[in-house]
Amino acid sequence: MLALLGAATLYLFFGAAAATMSPRVERSALVPSEAHARATELVLHFIANYHYRKVALDDALSVQILERYLETLDPNRNYFTSADLAEFRKRETQFDDLLEAGRLQPAFDIFLTLRDRVDARSRFARAVLAGPLDFGVKEEFNFDRAKAPWASEAELDDFWRKRVKNDYLSLKLAGKADAEIRDTLDKRYEDLARRTDQLKADDVFELFINAYLASVEPHTSYFSPRTSENFRIRMSLSLEGIGAILQSDNEYTLVRQVLKGGPADKSGVLHEDDRIIAVGQGLNEPFVDVIGWRIDDVVDLIRGKKDSIVRLQVLPKGMPASAKPKIVTLTRSRIELEDEAAKQSVIEIPKGDKTVKVGVINLPTFYQDFEARARGDEDYRSTTRDVRRLIGDLEGKGVEGIIIDLRGNGGGSLTEATELTGLFITTGPVVQVRNSDGTVHIERDTDPEVAYAGPLAVLVDRNSASASEIFAGAIQDYRRGVIIGEPTFGKGTVQNLIDLGEYDNDNDAQLGQLKATIAQFFRVAGDSTQHRGVVPDITFPTAMGADDEGERALPNALPWARIEAANYSPAQAPVAEFARARSLHQQRLQSDRGFQVLLEEERAVREAREKTTLSLLESVRKQEQAQAEREQKAREERFRAATGQAPPKGEDSEDELGEKKPDNATDLVLQESARILDDLVVPGTIAQQASTAAGPALPAE
Repeated sequence: MLALLGAATLYLFFGAAAATMSPRVERSALVPSEAHARATELVLHFIANYHYRKVALDDALSVQILERYLETLDPNRNYFTSADLAEFRKRETQFDDLLEAGRLQPAFDIFLTLRDRVDARSRFARAVLAGPLDFGVKEEFNFDRAKAPWASEAELDDFWRKRVKNDYLSLKLAGKADAEIRDTLDKRYEDLARRTDQLKADDVFELFINAYLASVEPHTSYFSPRTSENFRIRMSLSLEGIGAILQSDNEYTLVRQVLKGGPADKSGVLHEDDRIIAVGQGLNEPFVDVIGWRIDDVVDLIRGKKDSIVRLQVLPKGMPASAKPKIVTLTRSRIELEDEAAKQSVIEIPKGDKTVKVGVINLPTFYQDFEARARGDEDYRSTTRDVRRLIGDLEGKGVEGIIIDLRGNGGGSLTEATELTGLFITTGPVVQVRNSDGTVHIERDTDPEVAYAGPLAVLVDRNSASASEIFAGAIQDYRRGVIIGEPTFGKGTVQNLIDLGEYDNDNDAQLGQLKATIAQFFRVAGDSTQHRGVVPDITFPTAMGADDEGERALPNALPWARIEAANYSPAQAPVAEFARARSLHQQRLQSDRGFQVLLEEERAVREAREKTTLSLLESVRKQEQAQAEREQKAREERFRAATGQAPPKGEDSEDELGEKKPDNATDLVLQESARILDDLVVPGTIAQQASTAAGPALPAE
């Protein structure tokens, strides 16, 4: 079994070459196999006996299984009709019994119905596209049907008619000619059916069994043998790609996070919340339209061999679907250990007639060179070793405080999170881990040496997860420093990866893998990091959308919980002074024009996400697009002016590299974090010397 501490169920891609085109699977081949029945038996056994959450497989869960299966097959309710749903729900309380008996044909029957419906909708859309389209009619297209009632056949006809008009109008307003638009959309609608027809029996089984597992808990999932192999490739040392985390979002591929040190991050032209609409190989191959594609198929196109080139057509965040896309050209690579390693810098803050120096240690992940350590290399790389060295470098530069920057850090080694905490406290518990049987064990720092006893801040955001939350939570509970930024992701669970074939009577069986949640993290004060995450002592206003993201946005996630506190000795960070520092922070932001633009950008992105209808009147869409582009350009100009950046040289064309947007947002956040830390650098407040840092031990509650 392999323990996993990753941040989320989003799709992280770095991998091998793109998959070849699969042939159409005949309907007669879409039947459950004996291997599927054996895998089901093993999955049920492990969930019943070892999963952290104890959920009865009964009629109530059966209803959820059906609903989640339908959500998986038709998430936007574009294909199944209300009549289909009435038929499916006749068996909604039977799926628990079917799973226990290993009888999976009803699930395959539902998928075969989906194939029929997708084929029909593909033909319908292509027929509408072949006819005349009138954009002078005042009507609206409601593109988000995820929570709408299941529609009748006639209602779906109207939806698809409007969808074709919207797709055509978006490409027209992006500057495409009629022939190119019709060719692009005809292929797009043909692909809808082709891609569904390529799914094999293993794929259908994987979809259905994951509907059951998602009804238990969102981080528990099944990997078919093919998916298991892809997962192994992505987790290997030869991971190659562009360095991003993607997710599906209303038929678009959304950039959820850009990983530090990867090609996308180094380019500065691909950003969180951008939408990828087409992918091209090399410098000259034509773009492949990927709107409506499954996320793993988009990933297959984007990933590839190291040093090869991939081009992306991207809709910038906050811009409408009809906006002119930017073209981003990236050279595939892999994130090396050096790219992920901790790095230091110094921020200088003017203060009266002097300058205050604040050190920053940027930490993209919690890493350790396990192979070097295993072979006895005394100089193996690790987070704790590198940070210890960087602390010495910063103290040599005369810094008056240090910020540990964990933004975007999705986790990593639990050992490193524990040992890193130990650099800032004497000894004591760092995190409590409760297993599925209810037993609790404690990860401790046993080294009494304190590498740094000065003023400390930890900067986090909504993508700081798992090991990052353990470290930030421990620093907060020990009152060792101030936590600044946004509420963290809220991923407070541990998963094990189980090869089902190892537990089958046939040792050569390829039954896939089960990733199951088997434990939960709790802070030393007793609170879980699950769901709520770590709430900063001083929260930045950019956190306005954090409540709808991370673990809090995952259906059926484990709730926040609390256990008895551990015995630990808090330090003496000036908790009483946090309110004053918070007030000074808010006063500065009111007059900080750069931060005000950041908040405007956050609101624009949020409004774009919340908008679910589009006008199909061409004149209105043109006005809306022009207004959005003007507002975006004005924000960028105000941001450049506020941060002293030079304006861009000329205008980008569609064939050029996407314009590198002003990216001093990171600097603004760091600058303000340094000011907050400086507000707390008062003699005898932010931290005591190591010899006096510990107060009396707090008793277990």
